[in-house]
Amino acid sequence: MVNTTVFDCTILDIGKIKNDAGNITVVEKKVQIPFDVARIYYLYDVPGGESRGGHAHKELQQLIIAASGSFDIIVDDGNVKRTFHLSRPNIGLYMPSGLWRELDNFSSGSICMVLASLVYSENDYLREYNDFIKLKNGK
Repeated sequence: MVNTTVFDCTILDIGKIKNDAGNITVVEKKVQIPFDVARIYYLYDVPGGESRGGHAHKELQQLIIAASGSFDIIVDDGNVKRTFHLSRPNIGLYMPSGLWRELDNFSSGSICMVLASLVYSENDYLREYNDFIKLKNGK
């Protein structure tokens, strides 16, 4: 697993093209984000008080965007935790691989859009925090 820390996460201003008829934000391959997008998914209708995530990825990189509403992302590298609040559709959090993440504090009607560097593979997931810590420590 990559030896990443929470300080490798980056808030990215993806940009916004203003127009009287409404704004547009464009994400292009390796222009706004440092990876090719292989998969896009989104979370919505998350009940109040629920959280999502609770896992790490061995190789997958992500750009996480609050397409609507807001939510928090708690990122953990095994030593340090950081919380990022996303609330604008032209701002995203770049998540490199090798970090534990949890998403919570979803506002009503929020939509979390995720652009991922790989197609889904269960083998890329670390779903138990203790397994994540062992791998981070090289065990």
